[in-house]
Parts: sequence; structure tokens; C-alpha cells
Amino acid sequence: MISLNNIMLMRGNQILLRHVSLVIHKGQRTGIIGRNGCGKTSLFRALSGDIPLEEGEIEMPNGLRRSSMAQETPGSDRSALDFVLDAHVEFRQLEDAIKQAEISGNDLALAESFGKLEEIDGYDISHRAERLLSGLGFAVDEFTRPVSNFSGGWRVRLNLAAALMCPSDLLMLDEPTNHLDLEATVWLEQWLQSYQGTILLISHDRTFLDSVINNVISFDNGGLDSYKGNYSSYERQRAERMALQQALFEKQQRRKSEIQNFVRRFSAKATKAKQAQSRLKELHRMEEIAPAHVDSPFRFKFPELDDPSSYLIQMDSLTIGFDKPLVDKIELSVRSESRFGLLGFNGSGKSTLLKILSGQMQQLDGDIIRSKKLKIGYFAQHQVDELDQQATPIELIQKEEGYATEQQIRDYLGGFDFRGTRVSETIKNFSGGEKARLALAKVAWQKPNLLLLDEPTNHLDLEMCHALTVALQQYQGAMVVVSHDRHLLVNTVDEFYSIHKGVFAEFKGDLKDYEKWLSTQTFSGFEEDVPEETVQPKQKLAKKEKRQQAADLREKLAPLSKQEKRLEAQIEKIQASLNKIESSLADEGMYLDENKNKLNKLIQEQGALKSKLVSIEEEWLEIQEEIANYS
Repeated sequence: MISLNNIMLMRGNQILLRHVSLVIHKGQRTGIIGRNGCGKTSLFRALSGDIPLEEGEIEMPNGLRRSSMAQETPGSDRSALDFVLDAHVEFRQLEDAIKQAEISGNDLALAESFGKLEEIDGYDISHRAERLLSGLGFAVDEFTRPVSNFSGGWRVRLNLAAALMCPSDLLMLDEPTNHLDLEATVWLEQWLQSYQGTILLISHDRTFLDSVINNVISFDNGGLDSYKGNYSSYERQRAERMALQQALFEKQQRRKSEIQNFVRRFSAKATKAKQAQSRLKELHRMEEIAPAHVDSPFRFKFPELDDPSSYLIQMDSLTIGFDKPLVDKIELSVRSESRFGLLGFNGSGKSTLLKILSGQMQQLDGDIIRSKKLKIGYFAQHQVDELDQQATPIELIQKEEGYATEQQIRDYLGGFDFRGTRVSETIKNFSGGEKARLALAKVAWQKPNLLLLDEPTNHLDLEMCHALTVALQQYQGAMVVVSHDRHLLVNTVDEFYSIHKGVFAEFKGDLKDYEKWLSTQTFSGFEEDVPEETVQPKQKLAKKEKRQQAADLREKLAPLSKQEKRLEAQIEKIQASLNKIESSLADEGMYLDENKNKLNKLIQEQGALKSKLVSIEEEWLEIQEEIANYS
């Protein structure tokens, strides 16, 4: 048990926590949440003993083993594998003791050291370190590379591997997924689920939090509020609490209405069953928890498009790579309604494809045909570093195309929580999260009709991630997204394409299916195909049997598919009627006295259609679940 007893924590002259008392129980898996700058990392440093408290004390059990991620890793000649093994201090000490005993010929000390080595499973430690590195995306030939040869993002992964390698009873991880791709994030999630100690976790990835934690500690007005359950449970509890505040009621209702409209627009055109099913469930849940975010400081939209174009980009036999091809034979059309998510292991070519589409790189072969009306908004992983550090937020936006007054720019930046004097401060003084918000603001201001987003949620806090998800739901243009944030993908993307072993192809399932597929791969994600001769005869199905199984499945699915098409046709018909009614209600003349009866009739008809639509959507979802059970 860890006790915070009436603590006061400060950063400079800013009070982060005042008179806070809290208990963290053994084995508890807690997510620490709060806006950027509220003090989450400072709390971790206080728990680690790196910074003092102004008042109060933190009590921990004697002998508690703590492990946390280092924030920086200086260059070193140590290999990646040795760097990770060094985190297991007891193992390294036993290695030295064994060497000394062998040199001195002290058989008693040697036997004692070997015994201790066995107690800590020391003979398997190198293998465990290799598995950690593989799981976090390092290739086998990179294990022996010196730390100094890795970029900053990969050194963060090394810090994470070292934290996991270190034996601990308390594991503290500060934004561990920031520099991970989706595949490494899923692997880490599974590793943490099997961890036996107490976990304190800071993360902006809500799906990751939901899978790992069973408790939430939230920074709120200089205090800490504790909630039982995962992050989704926290949102529901906070939504109930916030809903009691009458002043926020109107704002809540507006947000609910926005989400309801988005759900209906999506369900009316849904053609891909699994993605549609996942999307509708998530959107209905977002509607439920909307009140939990009404006090968010972020409120922005991507500007409406001046001249939408149905056709944007056509890729024909595209080959991408550097000195040699990474992926070839890419065939893809991007239209105004396209919302694609790219899946694939680190290094497979996802970011390279976005760079080529944005014009930052040239393809090796093949053709890219771009519409004359194409306007790309490109957010790269390193976009934050490319901002003009000497400029102010206002100057950054003023440099972009289009005339706007300073007040209009101030209002726009306010939606990204840059207010007052902050808009006139130089960017070099901003935090990583603030720079990421500015980079997104710059991209949105450009009025792109195609967004290319490469890990847009890195460095953002949970509220900003939520605001970005909402903004992308309402965005009118096309999107191609690379992200480890599954909540963002599920709520904004309609189709998935994967890059695996140089092959670009549509991924037919949803993200749950992709996670299941990932579990069949090796930790590094580069498992060789199993030769057919290694499969036991009893595992092989005769072609005749396979055909029979396929025929049986088609027979079972036929009535469900028929019902599915019938319901989708009804949804489309009702939505068309609703659109017509909404168009009539938008006419100011409808509200004249002579049209009073007609107005009442329209409103009643609208209510009846909305009720019917909800009922049909629920029936449609049930059909999707039945179809999914056969897949």
C-alpha cells in the first residue's frame, strides 16, 4: 500500500497539488489522467523520490521495488541488448560476482552466486531481454547496435524495455505509447495485462488505458479524485456528475445532437459490416459520455471546404521505398469520402507512403495522378520539430494562405486552447503537447480536402485526443491515417489497408480482427510463413471438405445478408426523408404564422422517423453480430 498523506506539490511558483491524501493499494492498476501541465509527471517524480514535497509525506512499504521509464537516454557504445540487461541490476551484480569467484578460485562463492542466479531465473534473462526488444519493434540485427546509433524515438523504446526488464513491485510508465506503432502498443498492452505488481500509468491512449487499468486518479483543481474502473467507466461516472450541473446542460445537449447526426449519417451509408458495427457501438458510447467532456478547453473544427472534389488521388502500380523497394503494386483510389487507416509493423512503409502522397518524397516506380483541386494537409510525426521556433502562434497562422484579421486568428487559436498572451509568446517556450496542437492548428487552417495524418495524437493529452476525434468525425474531406490510437481509428476511419512483407492490401476485418491476427505473429512481427510440409496431415482439409464448408456458410449467411440489405435500404430511405425535413425546417418561411400547422406536422414526422431509425439501427447491429459469429 502506498499512502499520500496531506501532500503539497509545486513546480516553480505553481501549486500542482494542495492538501492531498490518497491510498494506492497493492496490485492496483491505476491510470493517472489530467491535462498537459497539471502535474502528472511531477507526481511520478515525487513518488520516485527525485523531487521533494512542499508539505506532507509519501509512505511506501519497506523493500518496495520501483521501476520507471527514464525520460532521456544519452548516446552510448553499449549495445541495445546490454542496455536493457543493465536494468536488471541484481543480474549484472551476480555476473560480476561469478567472474570474480572464477578468477579467485573461490568455489563456495561461485556456488552461492550460481544458486542466486537460478533463483532469479538468470539463465533465461538474455532471452527475456530479446523478447522485450522484439515486442517493441526492434529487429534481431539491431540488438547489437550501439545505443548512440538509434534516434530519439527508438531510445524511448529502449528506456521502456529497460523499465520492463527491471524487477519491480511498482511500475510507473509515463506515456509509454508515445513513440510506439499500433503493433508494439498491442504487444505492450498484453505484457502489462500479465504483470503481477502495482501499475501507475500516464497515457493519452484511451483504448490502451481501458485494457490495462482498473482504477483512475484524475487531477482536478489542485486535488486528486479517485474513480473505480477503467477510463470508460471514469467518463461515465464523470458524465453523471457533470450532468447535475445545470449550467452545462445546454452545452451537453448540443454535443449529443452532433454525435446523433454523425451516427445516422454513417449508418445510412455503411457497407462494410465489421467496421460499421465497431463504429456504431463506439459512437453510441461517445454519445453517452459526451457530458464528461463539456468543460474541455478544446473546441475546434476543420474549416468547411470551399470546392469539394469527388476524385482526389489515383495510385497505379506504385512502388515505394528508398534504395530498394519496400512495397510495390499499390493500387488505390482516394475520393472525397475516403477514410483509410494504414496498418502494418514498424518499417513496413506506412509513413513512407504518406510522405510520397504529400510530395515530400518521390516514388520509385508507378504513377500518382492528382486532382487539380487536391489540397493536402500533412501532419508528420516530426512536424512539431519543424515549426518555426522563433515565431508566435499568431505569426504561424498569418504566414498561411488566406486573409484573416488578428481577432479571427485569435478566435481560431482559442479552440486549440491558445488564449490571451499565449498567442503572442514564441513557440520555443512551448511544451511538446502545445507544439503538437499548434502543428494541428496549422494543418487545419489550410482547408485541406485530403488529410494525411502520421501519429497525430503523439504528445496530446486525453482531452485534446477527444477533441481531435470529434473534429475528424465532422471533417468533410478525405483522410489517410497512421495511428496507434485505436479509439481515434475506430471513430474516424471506414476502411483499413495493411502493409505486410511488401504487400499492400485491404484488411477486411475491424481492429479486433487485426489484434487477433497480430497474436499469431512473432513479437517482432516478421514471422516467416510456415512451410506447408511442417503442417501435420490431420490439420489439412481436403479441397472437397473446404468447398462443402464454404457452401454451408453461404447457406447460413444468405437469410442474414437478405435482412441486412433490407434494413440498410430502410435506413437510407428514412435518412433521405429526415434530410428533406431538416431542409424544410431550415427555411425561415416555415416559421411564419400561416405555416404553423405545417411546421407542427413536420416536427411530429421528424420525431417519429428518428424513433423508427433508432429501432432499425439496433436491429441492424444485431444482424451484424450474428454475421460476425460465423466469421
